[in-house]
Amino acid sequence: MTDYRYDVEVLHLLVSPAHAYFGRAREGAADVPTTDADQAELVAGKGIVGDRFFGKAAHMDAAVTVFAVEALEAIAAELDAGPFDPLLTRRNVVLRGVELAPLLGHEFTLESGGDVVRLKAGRPAHPCAWMDEMLAPGAHKAMRGRGGVRCQVISGGLLHRGPAVLSSPVPLDPGKAGEPNVLRPSRLP
Repeated sequence: MTDYRYDVEVLHLLVSPAHAYFGRAREGAADVPTTDADQAELVAGKGIVGDRFFGKAAHMDAAVTVFAVEALEAIAAELDAGPFDPLLTRRNVVLRGVELAPLLGHEFTLESGGDVVRLKAGRPAHPCAWMDEMLAPGAHKAMRGRGGVRCQVISGGLLHRGPAVLSSPVPLDPGKAGEPNVLRPSRLP
């Protein structure tokens, strides 16, 4: 199997024990502790230690959300707003330098600080309507198709903020990191 390697940067590692966005946006986000960690511990089959999705059965296949900051930058430019705080998207791992959509259905690794974690990108991370409230009007729609990927932790370890290498079984185009990607169902009979 050929692995394609990409130099990326882990910009943010969001760890939060509770959901901040629930209910109606006009009532405001919940005041929950959120950490932009220097490192995060990932556990196979469970997610990120200390995070709201850790060990939750309904989220085992999607406990970690990986997001490309270029998508957020493109959205800010399109809406003539921002810059936006990436932590407001509530994505766990914010990367610079990689196109994520082709990873759907595939396992990939992130190597950082001498540690390696293996993830499987299971499904797109769809944005919620809260993005209009937290980022800017129109952000919910603009984020569709580029909200990142929801991943299962295949083999755990520590993930560190800073320079990293993403190894993928499929080729990726870092130049497309901010572009929307809408996967359409097959039209086959």
